[in-house]
Amino acid sequence: MKGKLWCTLVVLAIFALSLPSALAQDEPFRVAAVAPSATDDLAFSQSMYDALLAIQEEMGEDNFEFAFQEGTFIVDDAAVALRDWAFSGDYDLIIAHGSQFGSILVDLAPEFPETSFAWGTDQDTFGLDNVYAYTAAADQGGYINGAIAAGQSMSGVIGVVGPIEVGDAKLYVDGFVAGAEAMNPDVTVNVVYIQSFSDVPQATEAALTHVANGADVLTGTAQMVVGPIAVALENEIQWYGTQTSQAGLAEGSGVLFQIYNWEVVLADIIDHIQMGVLGGTAYTIDLANGGITMELSEHSFGGDEMKQEEVWAQVEELIESVTMMADDMDDMDDDMDDDMDDDDMDDDSDDG
Repeated sequence: MKGKLWCTLVVLAIFALSLPSALAQDEPFRVAAVAPSATDDLAFSQSMYDALLAIQEEMGEDNFEFAFQEGTFIVDDAAVALRDWAFSGDYDLIIAHGSQFGSILVDLAPEFPETSFAWGTDQDTFGLDNVYAYTAAADQGGYINGAIAAGQSMSGVIGVVGPIEVGDAKLYVDGFVAGAEAMNPDVTVNVVYIQSFSDVPQATEAALTHVANGADVLTGTAQMVVGPIAVALENEIQWYGTQTSQAGLAEGSGVLFQIYNWEVVLADIIDHIQMGVLGGTAYTIDLANGGITMELSEHSFGGDEMKQEEVWAQVEELIESVTMMADDMDDMDDDMDDDMDDDDMDDDSDDG
């Protein structure tokens, strides 16, 4: 559909411009990544796996290789894999894809100063020159999902199933609630955090409770959303997703999805590593840099193309307004930083 095609073209254009200059080197660029869940989880881990596949497709298999250890939700197991990869010296970049893995890199990265590491979602590089950090402005797509959902809800009650109140999961939920309330101040958004990223039965139970309390729209984030999606399908109500497209699983219930395109970040990290810069930068994917895109399911609204075009027009307006709001916030932050610098200079002159 038109909306999906437009998003795809934007990402490809940005990705192509940022693609590493691959590659005057004799050996392929090698990446190893550990992730907490499966490569087909329709959520967090799949978003990184898909990004690595996209990088490989663009650079070519002869120029880019990667190893991906999925389902490593136990931190100690991830630590073993990360250390083994670092000790081998075979990899140009080692990725710890999970906010729970940051503590590993604090100890590991200094032991291997010639190896580049990346982790997320977070913005802390720990002051280390060989660590990159990355996160997602998930509140941006969350806001758009929430606004559209509130406009579509007939009951005025929306159910949110969150995992743990941290990182991009919290950003998404907070953004969704803000967007829904901005669209309809009278809407009721019931949020439940189940304190797990992977507990599908508990997520299913939370979704069923939302439905029993009158919700005719559901959303959620993390790999446990397969349960709530099944609840949405069974009850013939709408589903709004994030991290990857869940349109295939959600079928007629699926409406709108925020998609992470980590390849935008990975391309720049690879380029920097090839230039000898092993870390020290924190990245945020967002709507402006193409790291976040929105996708309207072709199955939404029973395939009614007129309705889909109407909603997509609303999505495009929201993308523009959210991007402008983010730019304004960045300008405010820059002004505050400038004011603080001026105050410091005044203090210095007073000391003199």
